[in-house]
Amino acid sequence: MDKFPDQKHAVQYLYPPIDPFDQRMLAVGQGHQVYVEQCGNPEGIPVVVLHGGPGGGCSPSMRRYFDPEKYRVVLFDQRGCGRSRPHASVTDNTTWHLVADIELIRSTLGIEKFVVFGGSWGATLALIYAQAHPEAVRNLVLRGVFLMTQAELDWFYGGGAGKFWPEVWARFIALIPEDERSDMIAAYHRRLFSGDLPTEQKYGRAWAAWENALASIHSSGSSHEGPSEYARAFSRLENHYFTNAGFLEFDGQLLTNMDRIAHIPGIVVQGRYDMICPPKSAYDIVQKWPAGELKMVRNAGHALSEPGISGELVRAMDRIAAA
Repeated sequence: MDKFPDQKHAVQYLYPPIDPFDQRMLAVGQGHQVYVEQCGNPEGIPVVVLHGGPGGGCSPSMRRYFDPEKYRVVLFDQRGCGRSRPHASVTDNTTWHLVADIELIRSTLGIEKFVVFGGSWGATLALIYAQAHPEAVRNLVLRGVFLMTQAELDWFYGGGAGKFWPEVWARFIALIPEDERSDMIAAYHRRLFSGDLPTEQKYGRAWAAWENALASIHSSGSSHEGPSEYARAFSRLENHYFTNAGFLEFDGQLLTNMDRIAHIPGIVVQGRYDMICPPKSAYDIVQKWPAGELKMVRNAGHALSEPGISGELVRAMDRIAAA
């Protein structure tokens, strides 16, 4: 989860805009080419940024959470989205492919350990990667935690969040016949993978609009949908991963495996009023994470761009750099 961050309110906390010193397309296998960039200090502390979605892609604003004199910042667009190719493809696109891609990026760039920085689905992927490769992770910095559980999917696509946003939920379900509304993920899946481009774009915009409308605590319930092809890729990838329960072995896997990363220092930044990823997931992981610290941000929702969220993330990265 996580899309279309609006940075205008968060600028006061961020470092100035910077350009990459390295941009490349990396062949990761199975016909996929992944866009990778590096910015900041080539000799600095390595940090890899895991964007949300799945399918959200990276943006230039994501470079600005790190002191460019102290960090070597690695950003990449996960398979099928952003500048990676083939666009909107779900073939050979699973969580475990992404974990392997992160490892390939790390080895290709000659990095021994890095800070792993991720929000929303990026936090999910950060936890999965760290549990699979704890030896490669120096610190974890997570935001808007999503654990890829059925309970979380039921909350967001089964009407839970819709009780707080009934008019927005009504728009989301209006495109689906009543006899299919008991499983909105499956209903949208049929249309997002219909093979008809206009249909896929139409339902992609609707899927993305439902999530985007709830991202910020300041939301009025409306949202800009972004370019049709961006929304289509975002929605297809997100729906593909949710249809397959994140390709995890069992529900609750991330909580069960927290012992694997108990020693890794971590900071979790969570909006108190996050409607997309409710705070219980962030609270639950910290209860099983001796080296983890929870920063609950009052008057904040889910979006990376919210001032309280941005401020805590920049402070977290500054603390790691100063340690």
